[in-house]
Amino acid sequence: MVYNGEVTPGGPADVRELPDAVIRKASVSPQDNNAYLITCRATGDQLLIDAADDAERVSTLIGEGGGPLRGIVTTHQHWDHHRALAEIAEVTKAPTLAGEDDADALPVKPDVRLRHGDTVAVGELTLDVVHLRGHTPGSVTLVLTSPDGSVHAFTGDSLFPGGVGKTFDGDAFSSLIGDVEERLFNAYPDETWIYPGHGKDTTLGAERPSLPQWRERGW
Repeated sequence: MVYNGEVTPGGPADVRELPDAVIRKASVSPQDNNAYLITCRATGDQLLIDAADDAERVSTLIGEGGGPLRGIVTTHQHWDHHRALAEIAEVTKAPTLAGEDDADALPVKPDVRLRHGDTVAVGELTLDVVHLRGHTPGSVTLVLTSPDGSVHAFTGDSLFPGGVGKTFDGDAFSSLIGDVEERLFNAYPDETWIYPGHGKDTTLGAERPSLPQWRERGW
C-alpha cells in the first residue's frame, strides 16, 4: 500500500503501515483539517489526534482501525480542530488530552493536561509530547518512533510544508520558530515525517534548508 499523504475532504483515509502501528489520515472539513488515527498492531488500541470536524467521518475513521479508542488528543485550542470533539468523546467515552496551556479554552475540558516531556501510551506504543509555543500557548506535537527507525511527528498547526504556523506578533513568532528549531529540527533526524493539521505531509529534511528564510521573513 502506497502512502502519499494526500487526502480529500470526506474521502478515503490514507494509510501508512509501520511494524508496530498503522497511521490513518483523513481530511474532515472544507478547511482541509486532518484527523489522524494511530492503531497499535499488538493490541488494536487506538489514539485519535484532532476530532476536527464531521463527527460521522471521524467515527468511520475510528471504525476503520477496528479497535477500541483509548484517547483523543487535541493539538491546540483553535476552533477548527475540535468541532467534533464533544460528540466523539461522548460516543466513545475515550479520555481527552490536550496541552495544559490550551486546556481551559476547549469545549471539553481534557482529562489529561499535557506538558513538554510527557508521554502518551496507546497499547504498546509510546508517543512523546513536544510543547511548541507560539501558534497558541499550549500547542502540542506528538512524536512516534517506530522500531524500523522511522519517526512520525503530528504537529497540528505549528509546522507545515513551507513554514511554521500562523502567529500574531513578533514575540509569538520568535517563540514558535525557536521551539520548532530546538525541539524538532535539532532533536529528530531529517527523515522524520511531519503530519500537519491541514494539507500535505512533509519531512524535516525537506524543510530544513528553508529555516533561515523563515526567520528572515518573520512567518
